[in-house]
Amino acid sequence: MPPAAKSKLGYTPPDGGWGWVVVFGAFISIGFSYAFPKSLTIYFKEIQEYFSVSYSEIAWLSSVMLASMYAGGPVSSVLVNRYGSRPVVMVGGLLVSTGMILASFGRTIMHLYLCVGLIGGLGLAFNLQPSLTIIGTYFQIKRPLANGLAMTGSPVVLFTLAPLNQWLFDTFGWRGSFLILGGIVLHCCIAGALMRPVNKHAQPKPKAEPAGCNGEAADKVASSEANAQSDKLLSKENEDESQSKGCLETFIDLSLFKHRGFLIYLVVLMDLVGAHRFSSAVGLVTIIECGPVLLGPPLSGALVDIYGDYKYMYYACGVFMLVPGIYFFIMHYYNYKKLDEDLRQDVAAELRTCEEAVQLKMIRDGKTKHETDG
Repeated sequence: MPPAAKSKLGYTPPDGGWGWVVVFGAFISIGFSYAFPKSLTIYFKEIQEYFSVSYSEIAWLSSVMLASMYAGGPVSSVLVNRYGSRPVVMVGGLLVSTGMILASFGRTIMHLYLCVGLIGGLGLAFNLQPSLTIIGTYFQIKRPLANGLAMTGSPVVLFTLAPLNQWLFDTFGWRGSFLILGGIVLHCCIAGALMRPVNKHAQPKPKAEPAGCNGEAADKVASSEANAQSDKLLSKENEDESQSKGCLETFIDLSLFKHRGFLIYLVVLMDLVGAHRFSSAVGLVTIIECGPVLLGPPLSGALVDIYGDYKYMYYACGVFMLVPGIYFFIMHYYNYKKLDEDLRQDVAAELRTCEEAVQLKMIRDGKTKHETDG
């Protein structure tokens, strides 16, 4: 596996405490973000007949909603970095609720595209990304467990919403159901209220001792020289990086492209880019997903409209799933190969630094001995 990216949080995550309450809030928020668009498909057949639209046209409803959710990732990243996760999630819940309530009074399919698709999708973006980000600020050692518990919100909420939507539809119709769902989704505001910012005034992490050349008095000189060189390199690197920042970096952290493992999905994204860049990383990943989720459902609906059979839609889905899998397999090979080369170069650089430090120590000892003999 590739090495994890170093964390630059500047504090020690508590790995528990209020963090478990935050996980519960993320459980609710992530659950609605992923499950809500899928659960609405129960109403599609009735809406299709009500507005007399084709399969392709009705498919645009979920497509626009998902595309708005993913395209809103960078906007959500900026807001999270500026205001924190709590207010962004609460505003997201209000947006989804507003969109569903307005959609219940819609008169054309375009009204649903705007209310459910655009407004609701943007609200889901404000729910999803901050919930994924804040877990990384509360957990480090237990982060896999916390992420796993939060992500279980998607199947649990979907398992709950599916029969609930069917009952609402049978009882109140699609308009009444949308109105009620607008109230139910306000639970995301409660989930956001639980996401209290982490206390960053905790004791910072102890710095690791430099690898190699760890002796007694002889290595103090080597360590001093190595640290001096590191400080100079870091100072120059930070100066160059600060000069290269442009307007675009306000919205997207362009330094993410330095990480060769960036294309690996969200499960290992935190380890690849580190918690300090995770917010921007999620924004980039979601905007990349925007295209497929926008065009996929309408194209599938068009295949059904043209051929009158669902099997061609399944054939297309199979091909679209197979091609990315092959691509990931190939890119992972080159990714791991490049990481091994970088690791060997780092080890060689450390050895050269140690050798130079030891030689410098020997030269100084020789001069001292010569002066003593003289």
